[in-house]
Amino acid sequence: MSAQGDCEFLVQRARELVPQDLWAAKAWLITARSLYPADFNIQYEMYTIERNAERTATAGRLLYDMFVNFPDQPVVWREISIITSALRNDSQDKQTQFLRSLFETLPGRVQCEMLLKVTEQCFNTLERSEMLLLLLRRFPETVVQHGVGLGEALLEAETIEEQESPVNCFRKLFVCDVLPLIINNHDVRLPANLLYKYLNKAAEFYINYVTRSTQVENQHQGAQDTSDLMSPSKRSSQKYIIEGLTEKSSQIVDPWERLFKILNVVGMRCEWQMDKGRRSCSDLLHRMKELSRYMNTFDSEAHANYKNQVLYSTMLVFFKSAFQYISSIQPSLFQGPNAPSQVPLVLLEDVANVYGDVEIDRSKHIHKKRKLAEGREKTMSSDDEECSAKGRSRHIVVSKAELSNSMEVLESFKLARESWELLYSLEFLDKEFTRICLAWKTDTWLWLRIFLTDMIIYQGQYKKAIASLHHLAALQGSLSQPQITGQGTLEHQRALIQLATCHFALGEYRMTCEKVLDLMCYMVLPIQDGGKSQEEPSKVKPKFRKGLDLKLLPCTSKAIMPYCLHLMLACFKLRAFTDNRDDMALGHVIVLLQQEWPRGENLFLKAISKICQQGNFQYENFFSYVTNIDMLEEFAYLRTQEGGKIHLELLPNQGMLINHCRPCGWSLQMSGRDVVSSVPLLPLGHHTVTRGITKGVKEDFRLAMERQVSRCGENLMVVLHRFCINEKILLLQTLT
Repeated sequence: MSAQGDCEFLVQRARELVPQDLWAAKAWLITARSLYPADFNIQYEMYTIERNAERTATAGRLLYDMFVNFPDQPVVWREISIITSALRNDSQDKQTQFLRSLFETLPGRVQCEMLLKVTEQCFNTLERSEMLLLLLRRFPETVVQHGVGLGEALLEAETIEEQESPVNCFRKLFVCDVLPLIINNHDVRLPANLLYKYLNKAAEFYINYVTRSTQVENQHQGAQDTSDLMSPSKRSSQKYIIEGLTEKSSQIVDPWERLFKILNVVGMRCEWQMDKGRRSCSDLLHRMKELSRYMNTFDSEAHANYKNQVLYSTMLVFFKSAFQYISSIQPSLFQGPNAPSQVPLVLLEDVANVYGDVEIDRSKHIHKKRKLAEGREKTMSSDDEECSAKGRSRHIVVSKAELSNSMEVLESFKLARESWELLYSLEFLDKEFTRICLAWKTDTWLWLRIFLTDMIIYQGQYKKAIASLHHLAALQGSLSQPQITGQGTLEHQRALIQLATCHFALGEYRMTCEKVLDLMCYMVLPIQDGGKSQEEPSKVKPKFRKGLDLKLLPCTSKAIMPYCLHLMLACFKLRAFTDNRDDMALGHVIVLLQQEWPRGENLFLKAISKICQQGNFQYENFFSYVTNIDMLEEFAYLRTQEGGKIHLELLPNQGMLINHCRPCGWSLQMSGRDVVSSVPLLPLGHHTVTRGITKGVKEDFRLAMERQVSRCGENLMVVLHRFCINEKILLLQTLT
């Protein structure tokens, strides 16, 4: 029998004995190895028996022997690959744990060599990178030799694979796993420009990861019903998994914390002016403001690092603060429906004092009054340096019931604004920040555009805000799928109300009403009218002035509709109370004053006073929309002798009827007979006819009043909503 045949016989005999007598089988193999020490099959059979018996120490020694003595055997490398896969696997099953333990029994030098050789045999870039990363983690001394190369290979693979998003498997491995190993190893020498490149890549990845939208997850989902079109749309949610990675590998804990750690390490390596210990974003920004004062003197190469310190530190404070603000006021941008439900908020001009004084000093001449009215409209526009400067200290009103962490959110908004201003305050910062934003394509970030719009509104630059809102609408159109016909998206409704508030601040009242009336189509009724305002009482201001305070309002019909009605009231009341008579505007004001009654009582009494001065008043929509009992009583009183016998034309076609009977009528049908005259009716006859018509009108007025009193229990918000929808054309014509 040949030697090969002898070996096969011994191995076969050992296999047969394993189920019956394990020790006998091992004895046969020990004998066989003594006789044929160079035979691989005998060694492998011994390893298989020990591995199956889960004897880690013995199996490890045998694996080491095979690795040293039979390095070219494919079976050995297949076994090593299985073990290294277990090292990279997150599973905790028994087999995986055994393979990890087996690997741990090997000498460190052998482990390192094994991992290197397995890496060389990987042709898949991602798998090769993961193997090399395993090596770097287990043997930090290899970082010097392989760390930078691995990082560059991952960034190159990202480019070759043409990844659309920076949140991809290659960038994730580089930023989260490889980069910390490189920059924290002081034996790795890195030039400053390479450190800034890596910091830039890390910042882009983490910011995109944190702000990733649920938009992509939703685009293939069907439309879902919502209880309130003004509340966050129902979004489907799945665990966010980066393609090419496992679910666990895709989850990143404390991404902002990780990013700022990288910033600190890069800063130390680039010899920035660093402070010991951790600093808050507020402290960091304050420090950058101080440094920026001396930036114009930083001309030498040695000072270039300080410029980059201000740039990157301020930039990260900006993005983090802006994200914290937006994620608080509109969390649905970043979360699925499984997240805690929170109504989004929208930043608007505060018109809570719309019922305030609109007195125009009667001692002034008419041309001065007109000038004053024009002046008021002009001050609405804050697109000038003076108002923009005032905007920096504007107060934002927000209810704690709507936003429990309101102080933190407003602080984030403040930090983001100040960071933005600093980034554009100096030429170097402006140029570099603009370059980075172009490279990152920040103009496609919906959440950032929402923040920038709010910031511009805060600054009082309303024309720019309107342009930003149109940009936002175009951005939404490019990102989202077509909506169901007739269903407005939350973002579209936010844009409408913010457009309305901007046009109002500019004194463009017709455009204000146009946007408000468009928005009314999305209101979900019925809304319970609480009578008096449910808001916290605001500070009493001596004059009604727009453009000072702002308000964060919930995006619900219950909150937005009253605000819309306030805007409309503010638009019409200046026109209604000018010296030029405008009964239509005055009538609209009276209808709108019913909201939150009796807050508008003083303004209503002012309207009554104006009607008394005029001696008559015509508003044919009165009985369609005025249901307030106090107002009805007041108008009924105006018709009495004590009330001044004011001539009121409040019934549809009432004015037409009376005016038709006042001129010379030529024929009147009475009791079935035609009385024909070739001359005009005598004054007496005319008086008789007019008195009869007037008497009929009085009776109609009385009956209309009685019917109207029976309507006082109607839901006022439904009545006012109907007013806005049905009278849209008339309302806009009044402001033309």
